[in-house]
Amino acid sequence: MRRISRLTRVAVGVASLALAATACGGTSSESGGDGEKENLGLAIAYDIGGKGDQSFNDAAYAGLTKAKDEFGYKTADIEPTEGETDADKEQRLASLAKQGYNPVIGVGFAYGPAMEAVAKDYPDTTFGIVDSVVEGDNVASLVFAEEQASYLAGVAAAKATKTNTVGFIGGVDIPLIHKFEAGFEQGVKATNPKVKVLSQYLTQTAEEGGFSSPDKGKAAAEGQIEKKADVVYQAAGLSGQGVIEAAAKAKVWAIGVDSDQYQQEALASYKKFILTSALKDVGGAVYTLAKSVEDGKPLTGTQTFDLKVNGVGLAESNPEFAKVEGLTDAVAKAKEGITSGQIKVKTE
Repeated sequence: MRRISRLTRVAVGVASLALAATACGGTSSESGGDGEKENLGLAIAYDIGGKGDQSFNDAAYAGLTKAKDEFGYKTADIEPTEGETDADKEQRLASLAKQGYNPVIGVGFAYGPAMEAVAKDYPDTTFGIVDSVVEGDNVASLVFAEEQASYLAGVAAAKATKTNTVGFIGGVDIPLIHKFEAGFEQGVKATNPKVKVLSQYLTQTAEEGGFSSPDKGKAAAEGQIEKKADVVYQAAGLSGQGVIEAAAKAKVWAIGVDSDQYQQEALASYKKFILTSALKDVGGAVYTLAKSVEDGKPLTGTQTFDLKVNGVGLAESNPEFAKVEGLTDAVAKAKEGITSGQIKVKTE
């Protein structure tokens, strides 16, 4: 789901640590720790694959753009490197904090160990991490109820299928993505117990490319479609672009993730077959943390974004969504059940 090529991402990533020293034209004191320096505003460090994924990282960038426009300050957004270590991440986060960016947000659970190591060295800087919990007096953990959005996606899949077979494709076999699978399957079965759910993970580790390989996503989707799946839901980062491509080619439904992928320009040629997307307001969380710092009341601790606060949801932008018999009402009923506590959504 990223618009930039793999070679471009590598080139950008290799340069990212050097660029961090002058990102967005910012300058700062070279002294260690926080010290006296200009507050340059929000900085984000991207997850695997970087900006241009039409999904997770791009949602974070949207939050950065909103903060930049509203608060009128400089920002920085830094790409990851191929095969980087926790030490590389530590260096990136420390460089941004040292320059004077505040808050500094790591987009993705992979930043957990690095943030835990770095945050204590910059006590006057607020750090944020998306999709993980890191303890620290100056750290805000931005986590989401992905399972709730996935439950709604499961309702949509069960209503839309004509073969009574749907698919789930996860990028990497980890607890975070298990939440997507669990919620989706529960939503499907609660809506129509007769529907079969095919589940597959692309890789066991992120280093194997589960979140960054459209070819893997495409192959997995083709396999599920051959087994009669006519709705395929993906939680696979960049790899999900291949899932959507395969679904469009076979003229079956795809369900996107994180951002409203029906609205993404880079996916326009496939949009007719993107029934909906399980939304995760990463951009809203990024902006919320930036605003708290701007207001002088920085958020810390675990901040949970769920259906009650519109931190997750289900897109209805494709006009075909409303044409699926009973779908709109079924989703509305499920939302009410989840927010009232009547429906308890599983996380594994």
